[in-house]
Amino acid sequence: MNVPITLALISLVVGGLVAFTTQLAMKNMADVWSFMLVDATVFLTLTVLVMLVTKHQFVLSGRMTLLGVVNGILAAVSVFAVMLALRLGGEGSVVFPIRSMEIIVAVILAFLVFREPVTTSKVVGLSMGIGSLILLTR
Repeated sequence: MNVPITLALISLVVGGLVAFTTQLAMKNMADVWSFMLVDATVFLTLTVLVMLVTKHQFVLSGRMTLLGVVNGILAAVSVFAVMLALRLGGEGSVVFPIRSMEIIVAVILAFLVFREPVTTSKVVGLSMGIGSLILLTR
C-alpha cells in the first residue's frame, strides 16, 4: 500500500474517533464554544510543538496565509454546525454521514477548478454516496 493511501486511512480512522468524541461531548452537554476552544488550542499546540521539534520554519506567502484564515473560518463553521446539530438532538448516525458528504462538494470543485477528469467510476461513486445519504436520512 502506498504512503498517501495509508495516511488517508489513518485520517479516516482518527477522523471517526474525532466524530465519536464530539458526539460524546455533545451528548454530555459540553458547552460548544468551550469545547471548540479546547480542541483548537490542542490542535495549535501540537502543530507548534511538531514545528519546533522538527525545526520546521513557518513559511507561507501572504496569499496562502489568507487562504489558511478562510479555511479556518470554514472549518469552525463546519464544526460548530455539527456540534449544534448533535446538541439539538441530531443522531450521530445521521449527522456524521451527512457531514462526510462534504466530499461531494470537494470533488465537484476539483472537477471545475482543477479540471480533473470526470470518469464514469467517479460519477457512479458520487451517485452511490448521494444514494447512501438519502437512505441514511430516512
